[in-house]
Amino acid sequence: MKTKITTAVIALMLLPSMSMAYCSGHKEITASSCKEGTSWDQAKGECVLAPTT
Repeated sequence: MKTKITTAVIALMLLPSMSMAYCSGHKEITASSCKEGTSWDQAKGECVLAPTT
C-alpha cells in the first residue's frame, strides 16, 4: 500500500514539470511573429515578404 501511495505522490509531483516540458517546444506563429519587412498571409498561414511600391 505504501508503494502505491509513494508512486502516486511522485507522479503528481512530476506532472507540472512534464507538462511544461511538453508545451515549451510548441511555438505558435502569428502575425506578431513576422520579421520586419514581412507580413502575415492568412491564406498561406505564414509570413511572406511585404510588397513594396
